[in-house]
Amino acid sequence: MMWQKYPGSRQSIPLGIKVLFSGVFGAGGFALVYYLIQKFHSRSLYYKLAVEQLQSHPEAQEALGPPLNIHYLKLTDRENFVDIADAKLKIPVSGSKSEGLLYVHSSRGGPFQRWHLDEVFLELKDGQQIPVFKL
Repeated sequence: MMWQKYPGSRQSIPLGIKVLFSGVFGAGGFALVYYLIQKFHSRSLYYKLAVEQLQSHPEAQEALGPPLNIHYLKLTDRENFVDIADAKLKIPVSGSKSEGLLYVHSSRGGPFQRWHLDEVFLELKDGQQIPVFKL
C-alpha cells in the first residue's frame, strides 16, 4: 500500500498525516458552521428590517457616505442576542466617510409571529448617535 511505511505494520496512515487531516477538516467544519450562522442572521426578518431602515435614512446615509457596507456580526459579542421573542444585535456598518455600529432591538409576540422593530440607532466611531427607527 502507498501509505504503508513499514511492511507488516497495522497502521496504514502515519499519525502525523491523520493529525494534519483532522485539523484541516476540523477548521473547515468550524468555518462552515460560522458561515452558516452568519447567513442565518443576515436572512432573518429582524436583520433585514433594520438594514432597510438604515438604507432609507438620509441622515445616516450622509454620515456614513456611499457605498454602504454591512459587515458580519461578531458572534462572540455578548450583546448580540436572539431568542424566541427578542433580538438585540450590533451590526457593523461602514461607508466612505465613517464607520459604526447599527444597534437593533426587535421583538415578536410569540414563536410563530412576525418580527417587528422596537428601536434602531446608528452609533458612529466618533460617538455620535443617529436614531434610525423608534417604535
